[in-house]
Amino acid sequence: MTPRPPRTPRTPPETVLGRLAVPAGVLAAVAGAFAYVGTVDPNEPGHYPVCPLLRLTGLYCPGCGGLRSAHAFVHGDFAAALHDNALAVVGYLAFAVVWTVWVVRAVRGRPARVEPTSVQLWTLGAFLLVFTVVRNLPFGGWLHP
Repeated sequence: MTPRPPRTPRTPPETVLGRLAVPAGVLAAVAGAFAYVGTVDPNEPGHYPVCPLLRLTGLYCPGCGGLRSAHAFVHGDFAAALHDNALAVVGYLAFAVVWTVWVVRAVRGRPARVEPTSVQLWTLGAFLLVFTVVRNLPFGGWLHP
């Protein structure tokens, strides 16, 4: 009689709710952050720290105006949100698309993988650099927060 191999315990199949726990947690954190910024107005002095780059150099970083943009976005003032930081609004929309794809893949039981190539990362970095330079030039005044 040949010995039987030891039994390996089976892991129970993961439920759809279990696969949605992390995306739901991320959405709750982002919604909480937007709710806070929507409640505590960044246009009022003293609520949030000033951008260190802006304070030290007078130059706008890619994130300058992001809190005001989020505040305006939460209140439905999309024109003001775009004026305060157009790149942030693109980021909000990109987050919504990526999160939706993540949820759909989680429901279907597929892993959500984001593996940008080096070309994509360099392109994103170049875009951020161009945005930063243009918003600090005289003709880029329309990009000032």
